[in-house]
Amino acid sequence: MNDNKIIEEAVRLVDEGISVTFPVNGNSMLPFVIGGKESIILQQPVAPKVGHVVLAWVNGDRYVVHRIIRIDGDNVTLMGDGNLAGTECCTVGDIKAIATHVVDDDENIHYLYNTWRKLTTGLWLRLLPVRRYLLAIYRRL
Repeated sequence: MNDNKIIEEAVRLVDEGISVTFPVNGNSMLPFVIGGKESIILQQPVAPKVGHVVLAWVNGDRYVVHRIIRIDGDNVTLMGDGNLAGTECCTVGDIKAIATHVVDDDENIHYLYNTWRKLTTGLWLRLLPVRRYLLAIYRRL
């Protein structure tokens, strides 16, 4: 079974109202979600907002787990926290699920939108010009 089939099954379950714990791969969401080590809990995309981490179908050809950085009417702009440049665009209808929690290696569950995480992710967005250096330091720790 390929990745798209697994993601489509997760989307089907979320559509039915079932929360899905989904493993994340890659580094695009560093430092807030560690690919290959952490998972996210996905739920139905009710009222997506700027700052939400979502599973979305982008460019008509792939799924991504990235953060919403802008909503303009029906158009949504996404960017991974670990990305230095580049965004993806989709529509609100292309958002298939919202991540609500991160599950770490020890199976501890952390809410993604508590006050502390909102503050740190907001600051992280503003630090885009120096993110390259911060990520380099983070990867060495």
